[in-house]
Amino acid sequence: MAKLILTHEVSGLGEAGDVVEVKDGYARNYLVPRGLATAWTKGAQKQIDQIRKARKAREISTVEDARAARDSLQSKPVVVAVRAGSGGRLFGSVTTGEIADAVKAAGGPSIDKRKIEVTNPIKSLGEHRVQVRLHADVQANLTVQVVEA
Repeated sequence: MAKLILTHEVSGLGEAGDVVEVKDGYARNYLVPRGLATAWTKGAQKQIDQIRKARKAREISTVEDARAARDSLQSKPVVVAVRAGSGGRLFGSVTTGEIADAVKAAGGPSIDKRKIEVTNPIKSLGEHRVQVRLHADVQANLTVQVVEA
């Protein structure tokens, strides 16, 4: 087992700044090469504190704020304009960064693109559903309307 410090949020494992123990192969082949984690050392506690401080400054602080953001997100669909070919197929797929930018452009709350979970890649025009983790206890179901640019 390898002891690591997560530098980014990993679904099902933990938040940035958490110290986790994972199997050696998962650490060596996935987490460390992608920059999602670093090896744990005694001197790394300062790094953990910095990550947690930065995360606390970025995240929505209270459950009430998260619920208000959820209500505003779920009230209307977010429109993303992309290039599409014949039959409504997209050139590539809609990314979480494009969704976060569209939410902000529509006057919604600022969302970290890593908090948006797209279960099936968005590769066609129309309405699609994605989940946004606003807080540990609050998730929003966001409707993304993909239209041709």
